[in-house]
Amino acid sequence: MFEGLTEKLQGAFRKLTGYGKLSEKNIADAMREVRLALLEADVNFKVVKEFIARVKARAVGQEVLRSITPGQQVIKIVHDELVALMGRTAEALDLSASPSVVMLVGLQGAGKTTLAGKLANMLRRKGRHPLMAACDTKRPAAIEQLVVLGRQLDMPVFADTGEPDAVKIAAASVARAQAEHLDVVVLDTAGRLHVDDDLMRELEGIKAKLAPREILLVADAMTGQDAVNIAEEFDRRLGITGAVLTKLDGDTRGGAALSIRAVTGKPIKLVGIGEKPADLDVFHPDRLASRILGMGDVVSLVEKAQEQFTDEQARKLEEKIRRHSLNLEDYLAQLQQIKKMGSLESVMAMIPGMGQHLKGMRLDDAQLGRVEAIIQSMTEQERRHPEVLNGSRRTRIARGSGTTVQDVNKLLKGFEQAKKMMKNMGKMQKGLMRMGGIKWHS
Repeated sequence: MFEGLTEKLQGAFRKLTGYGKLSEKNIADAMREVRLALLEADVNFKVVKEFIARVKARAVGQEVLRSITPGQQVIKIVHDELVALMGRTAEALDLSASPSVVMLVGLQGAGKTTLAGKLANMLRRKGRHPLMAACDTKRPAAIEQLVVLGRQLDMPVFADTGEPDAVKIAAASVARAQAEHLDVVVLDTAGRLHVDDDLMRELEGIKAKLAPREILLVADAMTGQDAVNIAEEFDRRLGITGAVLTKLDGDTRGGAALSIRAVTGKPIKLVGIGEKPADLDVFHPDRLASRILGMGDVVSLVEKAQEQFTDEQARKLEEKIRRHSLNLEDYLAQLQQIKKMGSLESVMAMIPGMGQHLKGMRLDDAQLGRVEAIIQSMTEQERRHPEVLNGSRRTRIARGSGTTVQDVNKLLKGFEQAKKMMKNMGKMQKGLMRMGGIKWHS
């Protein structure tokens, strides 16, 4: 996520932190690099200009020039201004009506149908009773796609293949929700390859008929500045209440995330961070700013961990870490739990300081399959006492798992590194446990 932008910003700040004192020239040079980094990330040029002006005004003030750690102070100012740029705080969906209508709009290919499933799944986890409505009568198989998605998620879907009028379908879906006591209706509407009058008139008709609580623009984060232009047009015609950025886990430069709020005045409310139904998060400007600056995102990491680890699992793991008695069975179990939290790359990027260590590495989730095969090809003694793994045993394990001795050696090296890292993470582990409401036994 934003790898190129993060790397360039860290390069600019690295120079600043090397100075004992900062001059206006040092700050101006750094801001020039920050400006270029933001422009290359496809951030709106007016947004960049105003952002740099605000940072520079604060950075050349007394708070930095008289600071004991001026370089770090500049980084804090940039962090604060990034948070302000993206909206300061997370904004919840307005679901105060019953049923509350959430209308998803956007261009074709932005991921509206997939998002409808993710959003309904998120709402259900929060105790809501959502209904998905297939209002895209234009794209071939769009209705069937939503029906299949609903079946996979065990989620109710309203679909009427014989009705060509999207407004009537939307109205009928709300009537069904009322009859079945469902409290949220998620409308999957039609899109186009470009903004046109036919599309907008249809969406305006749905808005006029149902007065949805939320009109969310679904935008592909990888489109950069184009997403901002699209947001402006949809806002002008429909008055969107917010945006959802999809594919934020992909090769996105950051332009959309950093520009939409400043240009439209409308918040980003949700972000898609993967392909799984659970890969939808509330948008937190402060957390994203920290990740952009390479500071990690411990709060989100803890929240994801809490969803996957019970207190008892965490207590047992903490006990093994404290006693330095982790074995390969524990190692595999933890990797499998981490995989449930999202892609390995996205999870590791949340750990402060890991960004630099991950540079140039490709964390392939498929590697977990090889790790599992290797560990399961070991005997119980070997899994619990990896120190007995000599050359002949490693050769047997490689043959049994369909891998190479090199793969086995790499796994064992990674396991030893993980043990060392955990041994040196006592303080951080205590902090994570406390943040998660889990007592640390000392």
